[in-house]
Amino acid sequence: MSSRCPLLIASFLAPALRAHGELPPQEYEYGFQLYQEDDNRIRVEAEYLRARMELNPETAIRFQYLRDAVSGSSPTGALPGSAQPFLSPLEDVRRGILGAISRQFGDHRAEIEFSCSEEDDYVSRGIALTDTLELNQKNTTLRFGLNYLDDTVLVPGLGDRDKRTTDFFAGVSQLLDANTVLTANLTLGHAQGYLNDPYKLVQRTEFISLPDGSGGTIDVPVVKVYRENRPDSRFRQVLQLGARHYIEPADAAIDGILRLSHDSFGVFSQTVQVEWRQQIGKKFQAVPFVRYYHQNEADFFTNTIDAFPGTPSSNPNGSGPNYSADYRLSSFDSISGGLRLSYQITANFSATAAYERYVMDGTGGNSATSPDPAYPAADIWTFGIQAAF
Repeated sequence: MSSRCPLLIASFLAPALRAHGELPPQEYEYGFQLYQEDDNRIRVEAEYLRARMELNPETAIRFQYLRDAVSGSSPTGALPGSAQPFLSPLEDVRRGILGAISRQFGDHRAEIEFSCSEEDDYVSRGIALTDTLELNQKNTTLRFGLNYLDDTVLVPGLGDRDKRTTDFFAGVSQLLDANTVLTANLTLGHAQGYLNDPYKLVQRTEFISLPDGSGGTIDVPVVKVYRENRPDSRFRQVLQLGARHYIEPADAAIDGILRLSHDSFGVFSQTVQVEWRQQIGKKFQAVPFVRYYHQNEADFFTNTIDAFPGTPSSNPNGSGPNYSADYRLSSFDSISGGLRLSYQITANFSATAAYERYVMDGTGGNSATSPDPAYPAADIWTFGIQAAF
């Protein structure tokens, strides 16, 4: 019965076509990914189910369901060896759905997408609009998009906080010849509201006076932690350039991507990625890849707020001095590499598998980086199966 499920779904969604004895083109994909950091830090088990169906030559629908289960422990922002815990346990499950419908209007293909995801302390609702325009006998493709997210963050002890994010996207793809394609994409994004991570802290050494037994006092250092205080708005700009060239003698293609990103937090990052797509026979493809990433620290990154004047707020709202000890806002390099494999089982079914090794290291000196134990290394395994009818 399971092998008939795609056909039954198609029959319900396209009764007009069923009446004529036809079924619309449709695609289904199931994937599972395991992300495991060394030393049993963070473990993420993620799975998704995707479907796409052409109701008619002009109209198509998409659907996606995802589930992420997170467990393990993550750096709090406190320094190792202090009186405060360096790692904090966590456990959560995120579930999300996405639905979209697209329609062809002449040379334009417009799509509207709705999404929603929920976890114990975070709810996200989104809408996205995109338009794809083909020109120059389909040798040039322009794409524009607008994405809006309305998020609610449950902050322990403080209740719900709101976050709004708007992204504008523009891209172009140009076919230079039969074997070469160039792409360029620009994204401008603005986020407003509660941008803190509610579980990240910053430590400060304070002194309390205690009697010394002889009529005087002695100052005793005490390490305390406070919630981080990021700005309540963030503007980011991302430029991505890509190229793909097919090498006929090798029956292979090489892909290259350069991504430059900057935001109002003061973080400037660069990503370089290279993939080699090697066809082996008619059914098998191997794709070794490597990716390098670097970023500088945010303007307000700090490991301690010992020099912070006054008492930090227990309910930070982005105003006043900003500070965060989150290692993800520090200066660091990361490199990852691995291998993706795909196999065409039959005319309708294919399978994929991938392994990736990821390593992150702090760079830029003590004031710009977190302690070495904060930076993770991880193994990433991915498996999937696809069906097309």
